[in-house]
Amino acid sequence: MLRTLLSPRVLVLHLLAVCAFVVCGLLGRWQLGVFEESGRPHAARDPAPVDVTALTEAGRRVAGEAAGRRVTARGVFDPSRQLLVAGREEGPWLLTALDLGDGTAIPVVRGRVSGAGDPAAAVPPGEVTVTGRLRSSEAVEGAPRRTGPLPAGQVATVTSSELINIWRGAKLRDGFVVATAFSPAPAVAAGPVPAPPPTESGGFTWRNLAYAAQWWIFGLFAVFMWWHFVRDILRGRTAEREAEPKPTPA
Repeated sequence: MLRTLLSPRVLVLHLLAVCAFVVCGLLGRWQLGVFEESGRPHAARDPAPVDVTALTEAGRRVAGEAAGRRVTARGVFDPSRQLLVAGREEGPWLLTALDLGDGTAIPVVRGRVSGAGDPAAAVPPGEVTVTGRLRSSEAVEGAPRRTGPLPAGQVATVTSSELINIWRGAKLRDGFVVATAFSPAPAVAAGPVPAPPPTESGGFTWRNLAYAAQWWIFGLFAVFMWWHFVRDILRGRTAEREAEPKPTPA
């Protein structure tokens, strides 16, 4: 039996069965990976920047599809309306109102600073063009819990309703802009605040899961056929030995 299983013809059959099983297993795993990847959130379409006034209005919330869009805003920073947003990783945010020149203003996160005395906190004079991403107002409920009130000049969230009460007299557009570039560039730049592009939830491609199962079934079928052929070969050899004439006793 062992000699039959190790014969050249049967060894080729072993090799083909192993190759078929491994290839089908790998192809099935690849299709499973495609299926899993299809369900993960992925980057959405990222259109070219538009003027912030086209996506925001005073007294009206930023639309869901507008949040995360790249925008540009031209105006003058108001030094009397500047705050630090506490509770942020790697330092507080520097939040300044940008007067758009049409009677409205938009809050702009200019970057991260170490504190109010940071050189980057100085408000640049003159007109500036800000490029960044539009964000919806943050939820007050999502602010980190504190044991006491914040110092003067600091807030816990960037929320339009709260800023209207702090910056009295300002006609604020809803939402805020996380700046990524300035023109002209400031003399001392603040640390960047991440502004990732918007993402959209994925939808599972069940067809790829069916393909994965199909490849694994093919691999099991290859094992079954290998067992079937080896069994037939062994049975044939057994039948040949039984058919051989037995020597007659002397």
